[in-house]
Formats: sequence, C-alpha cells, structure tokens
Amino acid sequence: MFTTSLSTLTRHPGSKLGELAFRETDSEGRVFIDRDGAHFGAVLDFLRSERLPSEHVLEVHREAVHYDIQPLVKRLEETPQMFGELVARQQFLTRVPHYWENIEVLIRIARAEAVASRHSTILICVLRTEDDVRCYDNAARSLDADQPSVVTFGPWKATPGVSDLLDCVRMDIQNQGYRVQLEPHTPDKSFRSKTYSFFHKLTFTWW
Repeated sequence: MFTTSLSTLTRHPGSKLGELAFRETDSEGRVFIDRDGAHFGAVLDFLRSERLPSEHVLEVHREAVHYDIQPLVKRLEETPQMFGELVARQQFLTRVPHYWENIEVLIRIARAEAVASRHSTILICVLRTEDDVRCYDNAARSLDADQPSVVTFGPWKATPGVSDLLDCVRMDIQNQGYRVQLEPHTPDKSFRSKTYSFFHKLTFTWW
C-alpha cells in the first residue's frame, strides 16, 4: 500500500495513472490498482521530485509505459542502461533473422525434453556470415546422428560477433526465469576432417 496526494498522482493529467486518480477513487479517496507494486515507489518518487531510479531501470520503464507517464518514459530511455538496451542491443537483434522466434523455439524444445530429466540440452548453430552458411552442410555432417535438436541463428550484417549473439541468447532466456549455461560444442574429431566452430551447447537446468 502506498500513501500519496492526489496532486502527485495527477502531476501528468494525460497519463493513465492520472485518469485513475480522477475516476477510480472510492469514498475514502483510495485508488485500487490491480498490478504488482514492486516498482511503483520509484514511479511515485519521479512524480514527487522527478528523481530517477538508480536500479531496476528496465522494470521502472515498463511501469512508466503501462501508466503512460511520458516524461518518465523519455527520461528513462535517455539513461545509459536504457540507451544501451534500446539503441544498441535491440537494434542489433533486429538484424539477426528470426531471433525472437528462435528464442521461443529453444524454450519450447527444452520444456518438451524436460520430462523426468534434470537437464535439457539443445545445440545452437551460429552462422555469422554467408560464407558460414555455405559451409553448414559439411559442418552438420560432422555431428553424431543422436545429437540433440539444433536451432540456427544468422547470418547478420552488424558489428557484434558470435560471442555477442550468444550473450544475448543467454540473457533473454535467463530474463524469462530459466537457468541456462552455454558452452562450445565440438564434434568428435574422428568423425570429421575439418574443424567448425558453429555449434554451441545450451543446457537448461530444471532442478
């Protein structure tokens, strides 16, 4: 429960929060908001004094968007944390074909393989360039027949490399609450004549 003034809630009258304060109060002047209040205090701090949060910036930004408090949204998007996420990382990911669809596929496969298991393992194939794509068939033949499912990322035209893409994959899966580990996967040398570094093992740990 939070205690504040009507003038604070209506500091920006065009916001959803301001409209709630005007229209949804009960007979005692209380407003019930059916939403997790973990970061609502930071929203109130901004409305009272325009002070920005020093932590949980992404989460507070999500709340600012929900309540349509545009001055807070814009100020947060100018912070280094948000600028790096929106302008650098997200713009990179838009250049990786089917990135978010592949994240969903990875999670769906891992959950399907979790029955009576402690771990689920999936192979990620990262093809950075068009030349890598042309080598894919030879690289795939180096895998054992019983290897786990393979999900392929790339190619893309942007400065970040393979390690950056893998960091994004790990981050975006962990942000959904999963415990994962990434490590290079190298097929047995006896089954191949050339080394390919396209494959990486993604392991989900369930318990």
